[in-house]
Formats: sequence, C-alpha cells, structure tokens
Amino acid sequence: MNAPFQDFPAAPRLSVVIAVKDEAENIAPLIAEIDAALAGHAFELVFVDDGSTDGTAEELRKAAAGRPYLRVLTHAASCGKSAGVDTGARAARGHILLLLDGDGQNNPAYLPEMVRAMDEGGPRVGIVQGERQGRKDTRFKRFQSRFANGVRRTLLNDDTIDTGCGLKVVRRDVHLRLPVFDGLHRFMPALVKREGYEVRIVKVVDRPRWHGHSKYGFWNRLWVGIADLFGVFWLIRRRKVPQLINESIDAR
Repeated sequence: MNAPFQDFPAAPRLSVVIAVKDEAENIAPLIAEIDAALAGHAFELVFVDDGSTDGTAEELRKAAAGRPYLRVLTHAASCGKSAGVDTGARAARGHILLLLDGDGQNNPAYLPEMVRAMDEGGPRVGIVQGERQGRKDTRFKRFQSRFANGVRRTLLNDDTIDTGCGLKVVRRDVHLRLPVFDGLHRFMPALVKREGYEVRIVKVVDRPRWHGHSKYGFWNRLWVGIADLFGVFWLIRRRKVPQLINESIDAR
C-alpha cells in the first residue's frame, strides 16, 4: 500500500478534504483512486462523516486501518456539505486543501494538475476550480445548471462557468477567511476573488455517480440558491480590500 504521509503526525503540504453522507459503497474505491492519483505526494486524507445512517462509518474505519494519513471526523447530525468541508478545513494540517465529492463523480486524477496550476500561478492564485466536460446529468439538470451558472456568473463576475464541480484546490488560510453558510461550496470562487485572489480553471471530465442517490434536487436548491446568490452579491459589494503601500515609522 502506498503510504503518502510517511512522517505522521508531522504536517503535510496537501490535505484532501471530503464531506460524505451515506456513501458507504463509494468509500473504498474512492480512497484507492486518491492513493493512486497522489502517489509520490505528501498528503493527508480527511473525511468528515456528516451524520451518515448507512455503513459509511464502518467503511471509513476499515479504510483507516493501516493508513495513518487517513483521518475521520464525525458530525453528530447532518449539517450539509459546506459545514462538512469547513470542519475538515479547520482540522486540516496542510496549507493547500484538495476538495472533491464522495460519490465518485469527481476523478482524483485531476488533482495533481490542479495543484500545479496553483503553484504556477503563485501566491496570487487563491483557488483552482474544476470545470466539468461531458456532464452525465439528465438534460433538465444540465439546463438548470447552465441557467443558474449563467445568472451567477453575470451577477458575481466570479471567472468560472461551473462552480458546482466538487473538484477544487484552495489555500487553507484563504478558505478559513470565507463566511460559512450552507451552500458556500457553490460560491467559493466568487468569495475567494472577493478576498483579492485570482481564480484558475482546470477542465475535468465528468463521471456518473457510482452508487447511492444525489442529495440535491431542483426544489430543495432553487429558492435557497436565489437567496444565497443575492447574499453573496451583497457581501462582494460591501467588501473593500485595502492595498497597503508602506509602513511609516516615526523615528523621533
């Protein structure tokens, strides 16, 4: 077995953070893909079990055996994906967070390319956002996504057409400065840009969910999504990022 985090508990540079709920059948194959994708990299893997009621906790327990780089945090009750990611981000030891969903739709093979995109952009790049190609969703869901993304991009000017893609690489210190709310993950590029950082895009090939069912539908996202959109718009309009010129010291 590849052991990417050889010097546990010393801090690695990369922390893979995944919030899951009722994804028991997807845990083992996803971890195998992550191990293969990040072979040769120093990383830790942080799972946040967001109140699962199936066998997810047991699958995570089995996967952690023999993997000292795998950590599991558990919510007493489900709080949603954004809360789960925030829990993982706060517990993470790495400076760079690698985010993806736990349902198999996000291929971890793109993570090294996304990390390189951040490194090549330097400290001014705060987030690298995946942009899905060949969406495997239904025609209605693709239309819904295109419409929502178009409205969001026009209003927020967030430099991306697909914030719904779970593949994201973000600086931990930047993530911890973002306002936490249910749905944050869909507005992360806009809020990172609000902090004065650039957004980079890496195109990724979408895959169908492996097992289980999506937690999101049209009606449980529509009105909340609209409210969130205008809330984020207000936050962006009210944010002023100071540009420090120099520090003056009175020597008297």
